Amino acid sequence: MSVADIAVKKNSEASPIPQLSLELAAATRLLEKEGILDYSGHVASRIPGRDDAFLIQIGSTSRQELDPADILIVDFDCNVLEGEGKPPSETVIHAEILKARPDVNAVIHCHMDLAIAFTMMENVKMLPMRARASRWKSGIPTHPDPSHIKLVEQAVDLANTLGPHHVALMRAHGLVMTAESIRHLFIDCVHFKENALAQLQVLQSGAKCVPLTDEEIEAIELMEMRDWHAKKLWNYYVRKSIKDGVLPSDWSGLIPSKDALHRDKMYDERRVVKKS
Repeated sequence: MSVADIAVKKNSEASPIPQLSLELAAATRLLEKEGILDYSGHVASRIPGRDDAFLIQIGSTSRQELDPADILIVDFDCNVLEGEGKPPSETVIHAEILKARPDVNAVIHCHMDLAIAFTMMENVKMLPMRARASRWKSGIPTHPDPSHIKLVEQAVDLANTLGPHHVALMRAHGLVMTAESIRHLFIDCVHFKENALAQLQVLQSGAKCVPLTDEEIEAIELMEMRDWHAKKLWNYYVRKSIKDGVLPSDWSGLIPSKDALHRDKMYDERRVVKKS
């Protein structure tokens, strides 16, 4: 019996676990398709209404074929509470970040080649270059430990490096990124890869990098509608992946409804009022 089946049986249709398990499996497949995850890396999700556990995949399951049945419920000591199988060896990363950051509901650890490159350059830091990179305006720190993070003290140190930021690179290893939901996390990963590629292209041209200024970031965020943007891109990637066979056709429940995609504003009026 899968975690989703157990949750439905125990908590009826009110449980958020089946939907979260489906979204986690789908996001993992999508991230693998985009070259952000491969044979390794993993996404974790906080369970609404619970402060004792989170969702994460079975470590040995292929990211390309992840199914909701492969999702475990794990406590913050990384013990499996529900599901069959063992979590990833670096599950402690997710546990310590979720413990340290109550504002975060989803975490990814991956080994994005483009991001790792920036931890191996002298006097070069990753900068917010493209418009959507305003998400990382607070900074992109680099954690100095290049080893696998398997011990609690290692994970606490990594969480401290991340601090209040939304992403942290890991020296010669990978990165961790956080967001308010699985869907937002997927979209942020796509934009982070785009931003890394843009900066590398500028560096390869021999030109000087000109990152976004504080004034430009403020202007970008005045026009930002983060939730609607996430729905739009999630809709695009899910539909495309169902059509291409990356996601099963019966996962169409992941597609946002027409009402959810309806946009009656062009920008966040609250920000404009505050600005004025």
